[in-house]
Amino acid sequence: MSSLISRLTSPPAQTLHVLQPTSSTIKYTVSTRPVPKTVPARIGYYVGILIRAVLGVTSALLLWLKWRISNELSTLFLQDALGWEGEGQLVKMVEAFKWRYLIPSTLFVIFLVLRRNYTEESLTMLRGLGLQTSTSSSTYLQTPTTRFIPTTCIQDIFIHEAFKGFEVRFYLVIVVEGEDEVVVVFPNLLPRREVLEVVWRGVRRGLWEQGGPKPKAEVKENNEKVET
Repeated sequence: MSSLISRLTSPPAQTLHVLQPTSSTIKYTVSTRPVPKTVPARIGYYVGILIRAVLGVTSALLLWLKWRISNELSTLFLQDALGWEGEGQLVKMVEAFKWRYLIPSTLFVIFLVLRRNYTEESLTMLRGLGLQTSTSSSTYLQTPTTRFIPTTCIQDIFIHEAFKGFEVRFYLVIVVEGEDEVVVVFPNLLPRREVLEVVWRGVRRGLWEQGGPKPKAEVKENNEKVET
């Protein structure tokens, strides 16, 4: 019982994906998106997507059909798919729905269907150009939040630590010239230190250790100098 409770209350597992389409571009993505590895898991994953799509379409159709019936528009097209008896039963059922219940229920179902059940945050390193951070939106209809930082504006990138509640969390930050506050990479997920070190080393190597200008600030982590 305790293991089940801990599984339900524990944060979703995070996975680091490293993509290097070209020698001058590296993308580090931290995601909580579940990756089905077995055949049953893959089947369940795609069945879940199908169920969400069916629920969304059905809710929208019910709302549209209620609107047609309320405005006394023709519903004879339903006879082609359901027959005369099926069309009559469906119309009676939809007529019984109250607008004050149907509208919020439909909107709630559509929200659940369009809601993204995972979070993805990425850092893309473009050698000679700069860094781009990206955070996925909460729904599939919204575009991700992105920001591009030119190489000439980057003073440093380092790992720091802070207290979050009663635990110590590590985070990766970018020092931008002319800004009072640093830019936190992966601000929502705050992945573990091992993941941050992989990203930190890769980005630092690409920006400053392969022909680029050296950082202006000294890299420190846990108040100790990190040698490069």
